[in-house]
Amino acid sequence: MAGGAVGGDSGGPKRKSKFTKRKPKKRISVSIDMTPLVDVAFLLLTFFMLTTVFRLPQTLEINLPPKDVDIKVGESSLLTIRVDENMNLYWNVGFEVPAKIKWEDFNKFLKQKKAENPRFNVLIKIDKKSKYHMMIDIIDELRVVGLDRYALAPITDIDKKEMARAT
Repeated sequence: MAGGAVGGDSGGPKRKSKFTKRKPKKRISVSIDMTPLVDVAFLLLTFFMLTTVFRLPQTLEINLPPKDVDIKVGESSLLTIRVDENMNLYWNVGFEVPAKIKWEDFNKFLKQKKAENPRFNVLIKIDKKSKYHMMIDIIDELRVVGLDRYALAPITDIDKKEMARAT
C-alpha cells in the first residue's frame, strides 16, 4: 500500500466538518439620525397650517319680530311658496289658487316676480316631512334674487287642501 490512504486522508483539499465552529461575523451597529426627519415633519406641519384657509361656519341670520306686534301685509304683496313632503313647489300671490312650479324654473320665476313687485313679502311654508336642505335652497334663491323679506311657517291642513287644488 504505497502512498495509500490509511487513515482516510486522500491528500486532497481538506473538507470542513459539519460541526466546526464558525466565527460569527462582526455586526456593525446601524444608527439613523432622526433629526432631518423631524425637521421635515415640522416644516410640512407649519406649511399646511399656514396655507390652510379656515372657513367660518355658515350661519343663517333670522330676525324675529317681537311677540306682541301684529304685522299687516297687503294681499297683493304676499307671495306664498309651499313645499310638500315630495319636494314639489307651489306658489301663489295673495289668496289665488296655488300653481305648481319646477325647481329648475324657480330662479327665473323669482326674478320675474321681483320685476313685478320689488317689495314682495315671501311666506315659505314647508311640510315637516320634507328635506331641510329645500328650505335652505329656497332662502338662498331668495337672497340671490334680492327678495330679502321672507317668513317661515309650517304647512297646515288648509295649505294641503290648497295644494291639492293646484294647477
